[in-house]
Amino acid sequence: MSSVVVASTEVDAQTRAKRGAHPLVIRSAQDVSRIVNAGAAKGSNARVVIAIALGGVFLDAYDLTSLAYGIKDIARQFALSPVQVGFVSSAITFGAILGALFGGYLTDRIGRYRVFMADMLFFVVAAIAAGLAPNAWVLGGARFLMGFGVGLDLPVAMAFLAEFSRVAGKGNKAASVAAWCPAWYAATSTCYLLILGLYAVLPAHQLGWLWRLTLAFGAVPAIVIILVRSRYISESPVWAANQGDLHEAARILKRSYGVDAVVEQGNASGDQPGSAPRAASWRNFGVLFNRTYRNRTILAAVIGSASSFGYNAIVFGLPVIITSFFHQGPLTTIIAALALNLVFAFVGGLIGVRTAPTVGAWKMTVLGHSLQFVSLIGLALIGKPGSGSLVVFAILLLGGYLFGQGFGPGSHSMTYATLSYPTSLRGIGVGFNQTLTRSASTVSLFLFPVLAAALGTKVFWVIAIAPLTALLVLLAIRWEPSGYDIDAEDYAEHRSMRSAAH
Repeated sequence: MSSVVVASTEVDAQTRAKRGAHPLVIRSAQDVSRIVNAGAAKGSNARVVIAIALGGVFLDAYDLTSLAYGIKDIARQFALSPVQVGFVSSAITFGAILGALFGGYLTDRIGRYRVFMADMLFFVVAAIAAGLAPNAWVLGGARFLMGFGVGLDLPVAMAFLAEFSRVAGKGNKAASVAAWCPAWYAATSTCYLLILGLYAVLPAHQLGWLWRLTLAFGAVPAIVIILVRSRYISESPVWAANQGDLHEAARILKRSYGVDAVVEQGNASGDQPGSAPRAASWRNFGVLFNRTYRNRTILAAVIGSASSFGYNAIVFGLPVIITSFFHQGPLTTIIAALALNLVFAFVGGLIGVRTAPTVGAWKMTVLGHSLQFVSLIGLALIGKPGSGSLVVFAILLLGGYLFGQGFGPGSHSMTYATLSYPTSLRGIGVGFNQTLTRSASTVSLFLFPVLAAALGTKVFWVIAIAPLTALLVLLAIRWEPSGYDIDAEDYAEHRSMRSAAH
């Protein structure tokens, strides 16, 4: 494993030395990967591409959060039964499960750019339709469509973050992918702020419009991304090279990466120029469980599912939890949820990004899950706090859980899902991981109200099983994706298979 990193680092040093003097020569897809791994030239658009990809993540989080405070008004307005409320609430997660399954395959099959632009249209249409929904069926259908867009977006957004970043050093692939976490919390905070602002300005008799305005606002950032796409967004250069189009890869490197590269026909190592190590196929889901990727797939799946199960139970139950602690109205609940999200989760996410290249994903994920486990046990032991000091302590434990989520599994669940696989498998890998993760969140959203009603605050004992399970698997599988050149491993495996075939 270390030899791949060392070899890549040596090539990266040579690549940096050559830059600025002469155009870099591209003979194969691996050459393109090495250029990307060396880092973008100063003044390039690579960071803008990453920011736009994070904008997609922002939309994902906003749309998943936007219904949290409106479901009671929707139930009242449309006279919904509990089953119908469940249908409306869960429609987006079912859409995300299906979208992730197809989105991962399509990201590898037709490219990152096409899928990214398609899912932006999903967000625009679905947000407007949800805001104008005349009944629960239209609202549920719009939310399902929105969820499908979310499922499509995460595999392609993670691919952009990984494939426009260097492999090692400050701002490496792990740090770029981990940035999805603070982007997510920024979106949920924006949602809370928008709800708070609308709550303050809307007359009491017009508060029924709050959920409609909140849902429809999701179309605004999607339209902005669509408008700026032509100037900054390009296909992934490594994906293009893997399809055999080295000339397109060279054009993208020039346009988005600021690197002057030319294609030279022929390859001294014996590979055909631009030959793909693996073609996109539904069979690639099986490759995720071969000898090379099996343990990484299991680890990424457990971290993602455990993180999603616990986090969704806490976050979507946060209004209920805070209300029971403070015995206050909705305004206090909104403000407290916003403060916890910004002070603990968002700050934790920033720490996760900063420490990814130095401390690494494995250690930070272990530390984050440990803090979450301790926080949940503390909340279970406190129960429903009676005194003021216990209320403060309970709120701090909630903050501790969100802080651990931010710098640990919140940041690095996607690091493992994205960087455990090379470019040729990345869409499928992230899509499969998100299918499992969204399934876990759906189970969590269904079970939390049921268990909370039956167990009260003892439900925290059940939620604590999630981080404990992830900790045990992390200790059994010590895989560190940060700083590892996963594409070099893939190209080496491809050459080995071709040599054996001949």
